[in-house]
Parts: sequence; structure tokens; C-alpha cells
Amino acid sequence: MRKKIPNDEKIFDAYSKAVISAVEKVGPAVVSIRGEGAGSGVIFAPDGFILTNNHVVAESDSYHVNLSDGREFRAQLIGKDPATDLAVIRVSSDSLSEVSLGNSSSLRVGQLVIAIGNPHGFQNTVSAGVVSATGRSMRTQDGRLIENIIQTDASLNPGNSGGPLVNSRGEVVGINTAMTFQASGLGFAIPIDTAKYVIGELMAYGKVRRKYLGIAGVTRPLGKYVANLFKRSPVGVEILSVEKNSPAYKAGVLPKDIIFRLEDKEITTMDTLYTQLSNPKLPSSFEVTILRNFTLQKLRVSTATK
Repeated sequence: MRKKIPNDEKIFDAYSKAVISAVEKVGPAVVSIRGEGAGSGVIFAPDGFILTNNHVVAESDSYHVNLSDGREFRAQLIGKDPATDLAVIRVSSDSLSEVSLGNSSSLRVGQLVIAIGNPHGFQNTVSAGVVSATGRSMRTQDGRLIENIIQTDASLNPGNSGGPLVNSRGEVVGINTAMTFQASGLGFAIPIDTAKYVIGELMAYGKVRRKYLGIAGVTRPLGKYVANLFKRSPVGVEILSVEKNSPAYKAGVLPKDIIFRLEDKEITTMDTLYTQLSNPKLPSSFEVTILRNFTLQKLRVSTATK
């Protein structure tokens, strides 16, 4: 008579098999990157294109890439985007192992995720955990706010930066980017849905093109009277100056105007303004609602990209 396996052992065995399967699928495409800094990366195309963090490659113009099979290559920079802390580099080789890019929008809190990287030089170190939260925000080194960050309790170390966060099917759902050392056990990853857009821009232009207004602004409290009068948040963006011949200048935006909305999105802070200008779905000509002398005005702005 066969011995009955307890349910908790079956669950643990299924968990282990899921992690092992994902690591075997993704591990061969995870690389170690060395320049002025060090970190990890992941091959997303068989002809040598590698996705990593901007801060891993930002301080150097020469990189050494070690593959999981021990081979070493020199890599060239294709493009980088400090605003999302992502970069693409390339090694001259083909028929390389590559990963499958999943969909971060389908992630759920509590879902199993696996982080793979090279912390402290240890090749293909694996840690598993769960999605602790989605939709987090965090600041990059240049002060920009990245939205929709994935928070996980999978153990991350500095060398994990640029490595993949994968689901149980072995699909990359995020790029590990930081760890909050003040709060042990908090790891963060840039969602792969964001990375897909950035990859396309970097490979085509070497940078991410973003719309700009040509203004300097600051987040200001508007007061309860204004908030109640216009039924909106009590904070907004006040224009400090307008660059001559910029899109905002041509549209008639003036210093001391308060930006209320871009299209139908309420603007409450400089961060929300930057986020909307970075949105690839924002048309090149869009409506800006401003408050001037307690009167709402709608201006049509035709933007350029930078």
C-alpha cells in the first residue's frame, strides 16, 4: 500500500517544481555585467540584446558581460533611460538563450515570483517570494518618479539590479531595480510592460522620446476655497517661467498660471505632470486646462519631443 503524502508536502513539492522550472527556463539568459558598476542583465533577443538597469551602465562606456555558460564578451551601449532606470546593451553573438517577456498587468498580490541575478558576483543566484504590492511609486537617481512599480519580498541585493523578476511560467514580469535597505525585505522591480515600450524607443532612437512643454513649475497648495470651487485636489502645479518659443509659450501659457488638467487627467503635482508627458498614449496635440485669475481656460498645446 502506497504511503499517503500529506497535503502540505504536496504543496511544497509543487512550489519547488514551479521555481525550478522557471529558473531552468530563464537562468541561461541571465548575465553578469561589469563596468564602473556591476549588476545583472537579461538577454531578450537571440542576437545579443540585453536589458538591464541604467544605473548599472551609466558611469561607464565599456562593459564586460559574462554569460551563464562562462563566456565573456565586450558589450556596446544601445541606449539608456534614467527616467525609468532602464538600459539596453548588446554583445556581438547570435543564437543566444533568450527570455520570454510576460505581462506585468496580470500580476496579482500574493503571486509567486522569482528573482534571478548575480549579487556579489555569485552567478545566477535565485530567490523566491511573492508580489507584495503593485502600483507602487519610487524615485530614480535623477529624481523622476516611476509609477506602477512591483514590490516583492524576494530577497534582493545590489548585484541583482538589472536581473529579471519572473513568474512561475518562466516569463519575465519585471526588472529588479532597487532594495530599500532601511526596510529589510522590500525589493522593487520595474514592470515589464513599461520596459517593453522603453526597449522599442532605445533600439530605435537610443533614448526615450518624451513630450515637453517648456515650462518650469512647482507643486503649490491651492487652498480649500479653490479646491471646493472647482471640485478638485487642493494642490496643483504653478508655472514659474515659460521658455520662449516652447510649446507652452506658443499655446499662450503664462507664469503664475495653474495647470489643472492635461486632457482629462487632473494634474496635482510636478510628478503627475511628468508622468502624463511620458505617457506614449498622449497625442502630440492635446488640451491643457489652466487656472488664470480664478477663471478656467483651455489651451491647445502642440508638443515636441526631447
